[in-house]
Amino acid sequence: MTTLKEKLIAPVEQDTTAPNNKITVVGVGQVGMADAISILRKSLADELSLVDVLEDKLKVETMNLQHGSLFPQTSKIAADKDYSVMADSEIVVITAGVHQQDGERHLNLVQRNVHVFRFIIPQIMKYSPNCTIIAVSNPVDILTCVPWELNVPKHQVIGSGCNLYPARSHYHMAEKLGIHSSSCHRWILGKHNDSSVEMWSGVNVAWVSLQELNPEMGTDNDSENWEEVYKMVVESTYEIIKLKGYTIWATGLSVADLIESMLKNLSRIHPVSTMMKGIYGIENEVFLSLPCILNAWGLTSVINQKLKDDEVAQLKKSVDTLWDIRKDLKDCDVRTLYCRSLKTIM
Repeated sequence: MTTLKEKLIAPVEQDTTAPNNKITVVGVGQVGMADAISILRKSLADELSLVDVLEDKLKVETMNLQHGSLFPQTSKIAADKDYSVMADSEIVVITAGVHQQDGERHLNLVQRNVHVFRFIIPQIMKYSPNCTIIAVSNPVDILTCVPWELNVPKHQVIGSGCNLYPARSHYHMAEKLGIHSSSCHRWILGKHNDSSVEMWSGVNVAWVSLQELNPEMGTDNDSENWEEVYKMVVESTYEIIKLKGYTIWATGLSVADLIESMLKNLSRIHPVSTMMKGIYGIENEVFLSLPCILNAWGLTSVINQKLKDDEVAQLKKSVDTLWDIRKDLKDCDVRTLYCRSLKTIM
């Protein structure tokens, strides 16, 4: 018996084309769904897949997106707890991990989330060995190192790192100067959050160095208190978590921006977490944020930014902090720990 579909549609040739821009988000908590929404709003994916161990949560979030699929230009939204759903993904965003609690510093999350990543990464590489992985879960610099430890090529490994910080910083800087944030230029590098490094020497508007106009900028002697702008950038995460419980929307927009640079082969420069060894005389194998070029091949290059001696010293201090933690990380039964953490997955 002929079906309605067969009566309606007369095929010319069977479509066997695989999606060109398939993106997977691992973890459908608040951060993961903000990333998914941001990806859909920018129409970056031909196909979006979602993966999580919490089946009911995964089902309802997927249904919610599918019911709105008329609006974004993404032809397919799929989900499963089985990682095979993410086969042949171009980009995989990892937001899964133990949830950050109010007042909890990033480094307290290290041991638990490293074990979660050690479970997830082999699943990803089994089904999408050529994908670029974007680590978003915290503490992001330590977690970005895990895929590399598991032999994922470093150009395929990116940590979201400090990519959001310039946006926050530009906003506060623009408010202070009364101009649009796109006209402000500054970089915050190094370790995500607590000990990131503000590159005051490079802060400028229309290529006018603000530190040349105000040599005390960024110091305790600055009567205009520009250091307060940097503090607001770093500490706003904790304020938002205290008041709301999580930070999601700006993070989602930031991640979508990274994906756009790669899928559209834009070769834009972003401050993302990458391997630091061999840069600025650093010998330890740690990941920190540096200005990096992102394009269709992933993270292809690092910009050799000229830093002052005190800025290099601050970067090396961050390296030492992360290395002390990383070298002491313990192995464990990752499947057992992952299952124990289900109630606190992001």
